[in-house]
Amino acid sequence: YRDLHTFELQAPTRLIEWARGSRVCVAGYGQSDGNEILQLIPPPTLLTKETQGLCPERDFKVEYGGFSERPVYSLKYLPDTSLLVTSGPPDSSLQVWQVSAEDSDVIKPVSPIATENGTGQSWAKIATISARAPWVLHGSRLDRVQITEAESRKNVYTAASGGSEELSGLAFLDCNTLLLCCATGRLCLADIRQPQSLVEAVSVPSAPCSEQWCMGTRHGAQGLEPSSQPVARLSSRGLLTLTDLRKTSEFLALAKARVPSPGSGAEFLCVSWAPALEGCLAISGFDGTVHVYDTQSWDSSGREAEPIFVHKGHAFGVAGGSGDPPLVTVHTWHLQKPRTLLSAASDGSLHVWDWVQPCGKC
Repeated sequence: YRDLHTFELQAPTRLIEWARGSRVCVAGYGQSDGNEILQLIPPPTLLTKETQGLCPERDFKVEYGGFSERPVYSLKYLPDTSLLVTSGPPDSSLQVWQVSAEDSDVIKPVSPIATENGTGQSWAKIATISARAPWVLHGSRLDRVQITEAESRKNVYTAASGGSEELSGLAFLDCNTLLLCCATGRLCLADIRQPQSLVEAVSVPSAPCSEQWCMGTRHGAQGLEPSSQPVARLSSRGLLTLTDLRKTSEFLALAKARVPSPGSGAEFLCVSWAPALEGCLAISGFDGTVHVYDTQSWDSSGREAEPIFVHKGHAFGVAGGSGDPPLVTVHTWHLQKPRTLLSAASDGSLHVWDWVQPCGKC
């Protein structure tokens, strides 16, 4: 490691979100009332673009906080606002939160965003954008996807019915184009200018019905079309596929991650592209580790890939009350520091780490 920071949260968290001023938002996913939502100030070394060497202050600090009566399974910051949007059981409705003014340190709930036939549906996946106004893309199933303007609660878009498959993720590619990923691995493109049109990308390799999939999209460099950036899909067996959305009829690459045998579920599967490293992605959700891969040498053979770095810090944490070792629940990349990641685990540990650059482009 080049650097490693740790912070102990009061409860397990399953999400990390960057907010204004390089702040970090986290929230608890426990089933009891009183799940914390916190906005943290990172250690000073993470607030600068350049490495500053030794720093006396190495801890996160709580800047704002609040409590949710329901588990928080997804949290997104609304760009150019002081609002957060969350979702979680028992339905697909969204909760909107106001990060208070400087004279208060409370994150307060405001009126929720109700969804049609939300009762009985699984929790909604969320993406946000502010190209025209603060928009929230949300849905729990392929036929329940819509865009809502967060401040006015106006419905901006409802996707065509492409089936009732459960969603594992969704994303804005730009202000007009949406990407939807089903838990089965099915990938669909939608254009808000053509609500009745859904374009399906190449299917994932045949697999057991119990296999679950998630996706990760990569933000393009300035001036680069979002559709030119590959989409990564990760399965609960550790299979990784890369797809170029300009040519959806075939895979760009296939590989097998070096992960343990899949457990009983795929609740915490996570795959993400490095925003400042060409061709690098990270995966987690199988155990107490986070794996980083360089995809630039991958082909369509599907052979096992060798990680360029494995973060094992959570695996050595204190086991929970059940005696099970900690499980990494989520990770995310720092927006400016190329090899810096944040990861959280089921024991409440939050790690920020930067590995020493190995030989090669990553």
